[in-house]
Formats: sequence, structure tokens, C-alpha cells
Amino acid sequence: MAVRLDELVVPVIGAPMAGGPSTPELVAAVNRAGGLGFLAAGMKTAAGMSEQIAAVRKATDRPYGVNLFVPGPPGDRAAVAAYRERLRPEAERWGVTLPEEIGPDRDDWEAKLAALLADPVPVVSYTFGLPTAEEAAALRAVGTTQVGTVTTPEEARAAEAVGMDALCVQGPEAGGHRGTHRVADEPGELPLLELLPAVREVTALPLVAAGGLGDGAAVAAALRAGAAAVQLGTALLRSDESGASPAHRAAL
Repeated sequence: MAVRLDELVVPVIGAPMAGGPSTPELVAAVNRAGGLGFLAAGMKTAAGMSEQIAAVRKATDRPYGVNLFVPGPPGDRAAVAAYRERLRPEAERWGVTLPEEIGPDRDDWEAKLAALLADPVPVVSYTFGLPTAEEAAALRAVGTTQVGTVTTPEEARAAEAVGMDALCVQGPEAGGHRGTHRVADEPGELPLLELLPAVREVTALPLVAAGGLGDGAAVAAALRAGAAAVQLGTALLRSDESGASPAHRAAL
């Protein structure tokens, strides 16, 4: 089942875009074009993730990936409380009762890992952090290739240390967000074409370039800079298979 991201027929990965854009149909379309399609499991339940995996398996017999959001530690309670107080006048104006406490949101992490261990998929990638070495080893044991999203050479070292098979190197040109490993981290400003060789200096793992790549020239430049493949997200949002809303499509 293991997939080598440096051996794709077409070195293009469909970025996992949470919130609806990354549909099973889009995964299958990227696969038909020779690339590697990805589902976005972030902000979904484990059951919702499994339902989409089943749909992908019906639509394509080629390898595909599933992206997970890594839960972070609890936020700063004082900062959350201060934000709630800032919102309170507006909430009272509209008759909304604000919660006094907000529990930790682990995005169904444990249930998703259990589902992916019981019914493995070819590739799993991680955003906003990394699994533990034990979690990564368990997925490796069932044959899943794992990709860590990194924004700095330091994050690249950490990803290799826990057992990632490849790295998604996300530059500041990214259209959606930067996948730093901690919420409080200040994202690096090194442009993608400079970040790729900087990451290459600290690891020999295959690199996937991500962030602001929208045409053939940009893809070619990223491959020349050391990427084994590229990851495209915004460029796919207006495709027929995208789940982007009409308003989002019109804005693009």
C-alpha cells in the first residue's frame, strides 16, 4: 500500500481543503489526471471521514490521501475569557448567550486514528502539528505513507524525528492558512522557492511544495527548487468537482 510521493506519474497533489471544497469527486478527478487526490478530514467526525473514504474507493482505484488536523494543547483561558467579554455586548444585543467555558476541541482525533488503523488508507498527512512517534509507528505498521506539513527547517527536523515519510513544505504564499505546529508560532516569511532548499539542507525526505502555485511555470520552478511534487489547492477550487460554494467561486 505504501506510496512514494517522489514516484507519482504526474507530480501534482490535490491539496486537502477543509470545510467542503475537497470532495470525493475532486479526489477522483485528480487521480484520473495522474496525480494524487486528497480528502480533508479536518472539522469532520470520524464517521464523516469514513463515509468520504468509502465514496473515494468507489470512484477511483488509484492511491489517495486523507489529511488530519492535529489537536493542539488547550488555549490561553485568560485570552479566551477576554475575547468573550469583547463579544458580550454584541451577543446581548442579539439575545445570544455566550458559553462561560469552551472545552478542548480534539477534532475527533482518537476516533479518526482508530478508524485509519482498522481500515488503512494509502497516505495520511498532518496539518497544524505532528502525531506522536507511537501514533506514527502504528500507522506505518499498517502500510500507510505519512506526510508532515512544515513551514520551517526546524519543523522539518521534528517531522522526520517522529517518522514522517515525506514533508509538505508550505510557503507564505499559501492561499488558506499556514500549517505551523503551534498556534502561537509566528509563521516564517522565507518565500517557498527559498524555503525548499533550506528544508533540503536538514533532511533527505521527499518534499512536496505548497503555497501559491497556480500555473505551469510556478510548478516547474518548485520542482527545480527541489520539490518531488507540488500541492495545489486554490487552483482547483473552480473545477466542476470542487465543493466550493458559488460565492467562493465567483470571488475567485
